[in-house]
Amino acid sequence: MRFKAQIGNRAQMMTFRYDIVVIGGGHAGCEAASAAARMGARTCLVTMDMNKIAQMSCNPAVGGIAKGQIVREVDALGGMMGIVTDRCSLQFRMLNQSKGPAVWSPRAQCDRGKYIWAWREILENTPNLSIWQDQASELLVDNGEVRGVRTIWGVEIQARCVILTAGTFLGGLMHIGHTQIPGGRISEPAVDGLTASITRHGIRTGRMKTGTPVRIDRRSVDFSQAERQDGDVGFHHFSFLEVPHTLRQLPCWMFKTNKAVHDILRSGLKDSPLYNGQIKSIGPRYCPSIETKLHTFPEKDEHQLFLEPEGETTNEMYLNGFSSSLPIDIQINALRQIPALRNAEVYRPGYAIEYDYFDPTQLTHTLESKIVKNLFMAGQVNGTTGYEEAAGQGIMAGINAAINCSGGQPFTLQRNEAYIGVLIDDLVTKGVDEPYRMFTSRAEYRILLRQDDADMRLTAHSHKLGLASTQRYDNMRKKADEIDRFINFAQNYSIKPALINQALEQIGTTPLERGCKLVDLLGRPGVTIENLKPHIRTLRLETEKITDRHDETLEAAEIRIKYKGYIEREKQVADKMLRLENIKIQGHFDYQNMTQISIEARQKLETINPVTLAQASRIPGVSPSDINVMLVLMGR
Repeated sequence: MRFKAQIGNRAQMMTFRYDIVVIGGGHAGCEAASAAARMGARTCLVTMDMNKIAQMSCNPAVGGIAKGQIVREVDALGGMMGIVTDRCSLQFRMLNQSKGPAVWSPRAQCDRGKYIWAWREILENTPNLSIWQDQASELLVDNGEVRGVRTIWGVEIQARCVILTAGTFLGGLMHIGHTQIPGGRISEPAVDGLTASITRHGIRTGRMKTGTPVRIDRRSVDFSQAERQDGDVGFHHFSFLEVPHTLRQLPCWMFKTNKAVHDILRSGLKDSPLYNGQIKSIGPRYCPSIETKLHTFPEKDEHQLFLEPEGETTNEMYLNGFSSSLPIDIQINALRQIPALRNAEVYRPGYAIEYDYFDPTQLTHTLESKIVKNLFMAGQVNGTTGYEEAAGQGIMAGINAAINCSGGQPFTLQRNEAYIGVLIDDLVTKGVDEPYRMFTSRAEYRILLRQDDADMRLTAHSHKLGLASTQRYDNMRKKADEIDRFINFAQNYSIKPALINQALEQIGTTPLERGCKLVDLLGRPGVTIENLKPHIRTLRLETEKITDRHDETLEAAEIRIKYKGYIEREKQVADKMLRLENIKIQGHFDYQNMTQISIEARQKLETINPVTLAQASRIPGVSPSDINVMLVLMGR
């Protein structure tokens, strides 16, 4: 059926034509549309509300453990999330600095409103990119190949590729206590019908759940009862470009729940959608609601909460750690048992939301559907959670859709190249049984995937694709040359005990018995370029030669020196696995008739149909012995 708009006495169908149409203006959609357009594809971004482009539906913060690494990778690929975050940052912190650099993770609290308008300014001024405010209602497919979308306003947008980034809007249903309201976000309508138009082509779907906490009026908070948490003061940021920071820096605040809070919350559990059978889908294990915490940790009388600013000039604050779908009165009465929130005024309660997603094992590593040609999916529709995971998928989908339109080789990232590579490989190989969140522990090569060297790993790729500017590429090459030059200096500069031992004792490390090279001294724990500079004039002069991105370059050089052994060993392991990545198996085996391997392995291999032997080795249910059998059958 064709939707028609009535104009006077006649019916009219409006048709637009583009290379690529992106459905959804969230973090995945923005990166996808921006990348595709900048690669030369005529692109249309369809969003229901232009005033909520890149809306931070939950916490207005970017980054965190492993997520921060993804944002730096998006930036190195020529994406915009890092730039926008730096422009809108209210507080920046480098997490995990007490641990090794493999797990250092940047995080920034942002101004929610300014973040939206910064992204909108970028998109509206991107060549080849149009924005259409409307709602997609039907995916148009002919002979197994996508040809566009139809909208609720009767517009047909024809395109060679479609990128679906609809977030939590597909079949969205919000829950507060026994109350259920259709919606993709509070005060925003759900999208009905689009899921059915996709699944009719044989694409499998499921349901997931997420949630968000109450928002509190800053004026009602007693900050004398909270612990202040300021951001870092230093050179760290997200983008590898120089982005001016103009917003006033604000603190976050910490306090804890208590037994009285828990007693009130427990009294409402019978009315919790999570426990009365109302919500049947699975929520994120690593971002649990407060009621889930009570259920999982019944012995605990307190849980840490963080009160974080929503903007530079607004009084709205976000209560991190108190996600809930309990009845409104239970939420507010429980909060008022916390001393800092004794007189709390609430802007809106927390709520849960259920939504449709699609099994990501139905996608290739380019995020293109295996079932409908030129249909790409990115973000929460693939079963992930988080702005950062969405942005990483979005830029990869945008790149590959543009390649599909213009020709060229698909662009994918290996697990030893990027957290984005780990993310996508996990999704398409293993699938999801809960909302997927990235952690450093998911990456077997995390010492190679540090936040400090994302530009070294990925900028050359993005420059070749036409996303990274020549300025960005030149900056990376200059930084790489400076790092190599300093490491060469450290490898050749000799240190005499008489000149340094007193300083080493002050630092708290063992004095030298004989001379050594500077590189060996910097390899010691607790010994840094910074605490050696006052005692070694030549070192101080050498560091002063680095005039561009001085601190960032020296930190990267020092990490390379200190962790040289770990880095080289991990590279050897990655190279060994890469041999399996180079063994193509797709189309080589009739899995159902391979009696030499387990029944489970046959079923999983038939379903996933992996491209390489390495991908097959990562499929749950496929054992090392199954891989060995396949190697033998291939004559390896």
